[in-house]
Amino acid sequence: MTNPVLLFPGQGSQEVGMGADIAAHSPAAASIFRQADDILGFSLSRLCFEGPEDTLTDTINVQPALLVAGVAALRAVEEQLGAPIAAAAAAGHSLGEYTALVAAGALSFEDGLRLVRERGRLMKLAGEIAPGGMAAIIALDTDKIAEICQQASAESGGPVVIANDNCPGQVVISGDEKALTRAMALAAEARARKVVRLAVSIAAHSPLMGAVQEDFAAAVAQADIRPPQFPVIANISARPLTDADAIRQELVGQLQNPVQWTKSMQRLIGEGHETFIEFGPGKVLAGLMKRIDRRFRRMPAVVAWDDVLAVTNLLRK
Repeated sequence: MTNPVLLFPGQGSQEVGMGADIAAHSPAAASIFRQADDILGFSLSRLCFEGPEDTLTDTINVQPALLVAGVAALRAVEEQLGAPIAAAAAAGHSLGEYTALVAAGALSFEDGLRLVRERGRLMKLAGEIAPGGMAAIIALDTDKIAEICQQASAESGGPVVIANDNCPGQVVISGDEKALTRAMALAAEARARKVVRLAVSIAAHSPLMGAVQEDFAAAVAQADIRPPQFPVIANISARPLTDADAIRQELVGQLQNPVQWTKSMQRLIGEGHETFIEFGPGKVLAGLMKRIDRRFRRMPAVVAWDDVLAVTNLLRK
């Protein structure tokens, strides 16, 4: 089997109970949750395992929660293997990029956790300073969506942009309330199969995040960032991040720039990678991969203990 590509999901994948089954069976995973509680000064583990859901999904909480759940799932598999996974590369969707950097050794677990906690706090603040939202557009050409965003921005006087190019036929837009509403109407008129307002109160990956970018850049500058032990594919460029300076630029720039997930996966597939494994709650990235390339219809995801055992067996082959 070829060395795997490690994938880590972003905001929207969370669910109450995430990580609980794995932590109950894996001392390594349980240790990750305990470390997170100590670092943050509150019981993030209880929030992940028991909720309540509205507190878990708050941006300031869900970002560190997803990083911890992803790292815990990874460490559980490595514990079963008795060694770190010999990964070919890694990628993470938006917030998941931080988990990928921790997995690749570019960020320590503590620094990664503190960064995403601050990222969540600042993004929540940006949503209060410059209210906006996000919407998914299904089955409409990406170039057409870009045109719609330009038209809606011009008509409303506020920004709306493509935030996530997730897979063919699924694009998320983000921006100012008036501009977003207008773009959604234009997408419906253009016969998108579905236009769905997302249950978020921030306009991630849009110019509205500029309100906090300087403060976040200061936090990134203080973090100890090292060259990754294996390539991490950047959300912004869909190219490998290979040094600390490039990683710092990526993390700061990611606030306002779109997640190029389709291009990132196509790059990895084009390089000949055949094994992709998703670590963390849900199977969102596995679902997107089916749309990007049908050869990956059954991409494994590590969500529960049985998945840990299945992936461990796969990696031993």
